[in-house]
Amino acid sequence: MTEISKAFDGQTVLTTFEMTPGTAADLMEALQSAYADFIRHQPGFMGAGLHMNDAQTRIANYSKWKRREDFQAMLRTPEMRERNRVIAGLCSRFEPVMYEVIGVY
Repeated sequence: MTEISKAFDGQTVLTTFEMTPGTAADLMEALQSAYADFIRHQPGFMGAGLHMNDAQTRIANYSKWKRREDFQAMLRTPEMRERNRVIAGLCSRFEPVMYEVIGVY
């Protein structure tokens, strides 16, 4: 994955997923499959990381894109829409939020 830098002028997306420990492994598997088989091959994708908390009730995802439009185009594809329906069924909620890098320490 690319390094975090204040000079980065692309799009950073942080997504949090809330789930129960009973669905945590299935949700992580669905996310890993989405990145391995589809998302990482999309135009503008630069890298991502998936993190799970110890209680297995939250997954945090960090992804970087060359442009905001690249991320939005990926979300609109039929394949990602179907994957997101499956992902939504495995968690109580998820929320992707776009951010700009303001400071790096």
